[in-house]
Amino acid sequence: MGFFEFPSADIAPLVDDMVAAGVDLYLTGHAHSYERFAPQNASGAADPKGLTQLTVGTGGAFYTGTGTVAANSVVRQKNLFGVEKLVLHSSSWDYSFIPDNSTWTESGTGTCH
Repeated sequence: MGFFEFPSADIAPLVDDMVAAGVDLYLTGHAHSYERFAPQNASGAADPKGLTQLTVGTGGAFYTGTGTVAANSVVRQKNLFGVEKLVLHSSSWDYSFIPDNSTWTESGTGTCH
């Protein structure tokens, strides 16, 4: 999870279950930053059939950094506030980060397996 080891020991069984069930998108928000990961397996290794993690802890609390950069981390931003907009479709999803007081944004599409 960027700031935390993926998966942290306390949620590893949950992540294992999500990967085994074919979950495509995993949202977290404990770290007060923004980070997007490429699809990965339960061990955090790249896997095109794995789950995509979005960490969106940008809801207005204090800022934190992103810590050690994990291998599958694609995008990291800190010191910003905003929300993530998700639009779910039958076989895909669209995501857009909408900033509060920043010009930085990110958007894209993920595919369901």
